[in-house]
Amino acid sequence: MLQRHTWLLSMLFCLLFSQADAQTKAEYQQRITLISQNISKVFYEPKSGLYIETNGKNEKPHSFLWPLCALMQAANEADALMPGEQAMKPVLNAIAQYRNNDKPAPGYQAYVTKEQKDSRFYDDNQWIAIAALDAYNRTNNTAYLKLAEEIHRFMMTGYDQKSGGGIYWKEDEKNTKNTCSNGPGILVALQLYKISKKKEYLNTALDLYKWTNKHLRSPDGTYWDAIKIPSMKIDSAKYTYNTGTMLQSNVLLYEITKEQQYLDEAKMIAQSARDFFYVNNKLPANYWFNVVLLRGYEELYKITKDKNLLAFFIDDAERIWKEERDENNLIGRKQEKTLIDQGAMIEMFARLARLSAQ
Repeated sequence: MLQRHTWLLSMLFCLLFSQADAQTKAEYQQRITLISQNISKVFYEPKSGLYIETNGKNEKPHSFLWPLCALMQAANEADALMPGEQAMKPVLNAIAQYRNNDKPAPGYQAYVTKEQKDSRFYDDNQWIAIAALDAYNRTNNTAYLKLAEEIHRFMMTGYDQKSGGGIYWKEDEKNTKNTCSNGPGILVALQLYKISKKKEYLNTALDLYKWTNKHLRSPDGTYWDAIKIPSMKIDSAKYTYNTGTMLQSNVLLYEITKEQQYLDEAKMIAQSARDFFYVNNKLPANYWFNVVLLRGYEELYKITKDKNLLAFFIDDAERIWKEERDENNLIGRKQEKTLIDQGAMIEMFARLARLSAQ
């Protein structure tokens, strides 16, 4: 009788837990819908197929590329969560207008090509490739794979042996090599290796991984921003996204090689990142940097199944929704709201929705 009573309580608990998870997922989906509607209404320009950067005074008529990199990833996560929405289409059409075919390889420049010639940042291109590879893994659409392969070719034109290796941040000012252009480079190469099994991609990833850890890993397990070339002076600023890409890189390397050292490193980075960045029950102000960090934690969660890893992201996302959202459901700490913040929170809520259902 006692066993039957215990079993019934257990089943009731599971039912309530499942209902809570489903409700949470539905709430996240409602938020994503609200933010997406706002992006279309406030930031999208149907006539040109382009976006504006803020809802206030803008430096340029249209957005720089970087917010669209965030928006592309957000659109992929939204499409994965809510199939049939086709959120990727307008973003891809907009990004195409930043294409620059200059030698040594085609890539995407920082501003709309027809409006002005601009710099090409290796990391901007890598974020597009990462989103494209995630979209390819979701859809098997080879156009996404070809886009990522093309960007891999472009990013490797930013590699040389000054400072012993590594990829520069910016094509026309090769004076820094940054975690934000090497961490994502590792991820692009690893994802391409997982798809193609071409050893050259794995070799590239391992080379960039070793270089980044040698030059830009701080003693506490988080990552510095950049090393200056040729002085080799470290820019010791720390941002969540830099640690996020290296966390994710370690998990992917563990999945590929099954070497325990990479999983141990990932767990250590995850703990160090929480200790360093989560202060006074808040993550730093840049939502998109933080959601790149979440990508690493989500990858680690797939291995450990430890939901405690994610608790501070869930808490911070709830705080943002309650405290940093205006009467029009635009999100951001400042009065002027930005496209990149809206995209970041779509991705944040989409990832948390997926995790809540597991």
